[in-house]
Amino acid sequence: MTGPLLLIAAGGTGGHMFPAQALAEAMVRRGWRVKLSTDVRGARYTGGFPHVVQVAQVASATFARGGLLARAMVPFRIAAGVLSAMRAFRRDRPAVVVGFGGYPTIPALAAAVVLKVPRAIHEQNGVLGRVNRLFARRVQGFACGTWPTALPDGAVGVHTGNPVRAAVLERAGAPYIPPGDYPISLLVLGGSQGARVLSQVVPAALARLPEGLRGQLRVAHQAREEDRLEVIAAYVAANISAEVQPFFTDVPRRLSEAQLVIARAGASTVAEISVIGRPSLLVPYAAATGDHQTANARGLLDAGAAVLIPESRFGAESVAEQVALVLGNPDAAVKMANAALSYSIPDATERLVELVEGLAKVTP
Repeated sequence: MTGPLLLIAAGGTGGHMFPAQALAEAMVRRGWRVKLSTDVRGARYTGGFPHVVQVAQVASATFARGGLLARAMVPFRIAAGVLSAMRAFRRDRPAVVVGFGGYPTIPALAAAVVLKVPRAIHEQNGVLGRVNRLFARRVQGFACGTWPTALPDGAVGVHTGNPVRAAVLERAGAPYIPPGDYPISLLVLGGSQGARVLSQVVPAALARLPEGLRGQLRVAHQAREEDRLEVIAAYVAANISAEVQPFFTDVPRRLSEAQLVIARAGASTVAEISVIGRPSLLVPYAAATGDHQTANARGLLDAGAAVLIPESRFGAESVAEQVALVLGNPDAAVKMANAALSYSIPDATERLVELVEGLAKVTP
């Protein structure tokens, strides 16, 4: 395959990998060669990438985890990664390098800085991650998924929105069926590996709903493997029909069928909820760097598309109350779904493609 080369570097979470996949899909369609640099965690998400995308797995190194020895070795592992990336660039020089955040993006972005390869960053969240902050003033393009995003002095951002995968775009604006006197689909998403607090609270909350509403529920709940049996037992005890899995491969379909979504406020989750257009109850992850998930949720909240419950107040009683308010008021649910659509940026991928192709024309 011929054509200019785009190197995408992304850390190992769905929040980084899903927008990276969206860009890869678009650039392959436009005749570009695409390579992906990620770590062992990110490699789990590569099944959805176009098959022509070459995946290079790099060793992840972070100061945030491990003991003293492991942390002491981080600079050496990063340096080795940068040298390896530089050798790869000399064999096959990218036209553009785009980083999506996470420590595994350091080698590619650092090599691009040293070798003067045009480069860009896409930040999904309303608060910059550590690596993106490090490189913010060293790139020619900075795309912001959430607006506004606080940038360091000297960095200029462009609001592109967060690209979503083709499978999500295929269901963009899917007709919303308001809750009524028939089975009601409720989707619970705790991030790529589930969230313990959602597993502890949501089944107990749904058990508090009036029997008539409770009997209509069809719940799809993403829970950590270690919590799965406990969550299943809670739904069985409450006589609620539920499918509980550690990971759903068909989230776009489930989103399009849902009358209500209960989820963390990861940037990709917020983008997918808005593009498809569904009411949501959002629970920002309290330990997120800079409380960035609250910043991510702000747009849907301000649009009237979501209810936000801080983790500190996320209890069975408050959740049951909010779920009953949405599912018991079809007109309000429809307004929330329409408000989510009004907040969405379905052409976010095209905006990012334009930025990338513009950088390709820059002489290093």
